[in-house]
Amino acid sequence: MKVGQLGTGRMGTAIARRLIDADHQVTVWNRTAAKAGPLVEQGAVRAATLAQLAACPVVFVSVSSSEDLLAVLGPGDGLLSAADAGLRTVVDCSTVAVDASAAARAACARAGVAFLAAPISGNPEVVGSGRACLVASGPADTFADVEPLLRAVGRIVVHAGEQEQARLVKLAHNLYLGALAQALVEVTTLVEKAGTDRRAFLDFLGNAVVGSEWVRQRTPDLADRDWTPTFTGVLLRKDLDLGLAAAREHEVPMPVVSMVHQLVQQAIGHGHGERDLLALYEIQAAAAGLADHQPPADHQPPSLDDPQPHERNT
Repeated sequence: MKVGQLGTGRMGTAIARRLIDADHQVTVWNRTAAKAGPLVEQGAVRAATLAQLAACPVVFVSVSSSEDLLAVLGPGDGLLSAADAGLRTVVDCSTVAVDASAAARAACARAGVAFLAAPISGNPEVVGSGRACLVASGPADTFADVEPLLRAVGRIVVHAGEQEQARLVKLAHNLYLGALAQALVEVTTLVEKAGTDRRAFLDFLGNAVVGSEWVRQRTPDLADRDWTPTFTGVLLRKDLDLGLAAAREHEVPMPVVSMVHQLVQQAIGHGHGERDLLALYEIQAAAAGLADHQPPADHQPPSLDDPQPHERNT
């Protein structure tokens, strides 16, 4: 099948590779054209314009924000401006706000194009290995039409409803992810400060009754303090903002997630915003006084027993 991929960042590239590996004819477009180069080397066709991309009957979209989604669809020279080139369905895999998704759906309807919200659970590595889960929402016939493509991208595909249900499902997923990450770095810091090797604890936890594939997958990164991003603190903060706004709209209290939001903000303030979300560990370990997370000795604040600076000079 002829399929388009709009957005070739880390997630968009992983989606396109899955489609290429499933023997679909993939055309790609990205604002920064050079980022599509690796996919072209693997057999994709680079679209020079969004109008060229719109010649594909189905176009997958993967962008970073609600604003980006609405911008690439239109108005002006967006994807929908050339919908009559052959575009039938837009499948949006981004994590965006419910109202932005509804606006995108309405814009597609005006252009005579079907729209399916299909956000993904799983980082690009998970998508690349075929282990991702997708939750989709939109008309049942649209879902049925593109379901084979969705199953080429992920191992689990769930249809959650006919409107924007998939958006809130994905946001709830990421709220839980943030709380899970914070809980993981807290308990890891506790046992580490008490003298247990960090890796040994994580190996135990990942395989215990409360363990999960995610904990097992992330154990090497946390054990090695490797903050190469799979999902950055800045992106997590964006989703926490969106999720907490939805909670306010529906009058749902979220005390734990609200606290995690502030801890993520603290990590960003300390320069960890573009690192992996598990860099929350650095803030937790420093707060717990782990020796290798403290500032150099000559920068330590004076103890309560030391004379104050003005006293030292008298």
